[in-house]
Amino acid sequence: MSTILTDENINDVILNRNELFMETFRKGDAQGIGNLYTEEGQVMPQNGMTAKGRNAISEFWKGAMNTGIKSIEMNLEEVERHGDTAIEVSNAKLFDENNQLIDQVKYIVIWKKENGEWKLHRDIFNSNGEAK
Repeated sequence: MSTILTDENINDVILNRNELFMETFRKGDAQGIGNLYTEEGQVMPQNGMTAKGRNAISEFWKGAMNTGIKSIEMNLEEVERHGDTAIEVSNAKLFDENNQLIDQVKYIVIWKKENGEWKLHRDIFNSNGEAK
């Protein structure tokens, strides 16, 4: 197994970026969420079309917020770094305005370092709930 030497602890970096995502989502700032993705970022939701690019990603998250999701609790399971790319495998809980659990999801994010900053590049997730 090879080890990539770095001055960054990738777990800490991704935890920090996820905290920023959760905080921005709680504020209802869909445009701010979009800015956390790379220029060529993609969100690939369950049962939906892929949102490509920051504007489409912002619109996707605005739509999610409009469905009643008011906060997200992201829980890092594992992250593996390969140079300027990292792969995150995690889970999350979605809550409504009364802090009631709406859904639980699992997700994979491919992170890319863009202009010196770690950004979401590919984001795919699906529900742990039963299909309807």
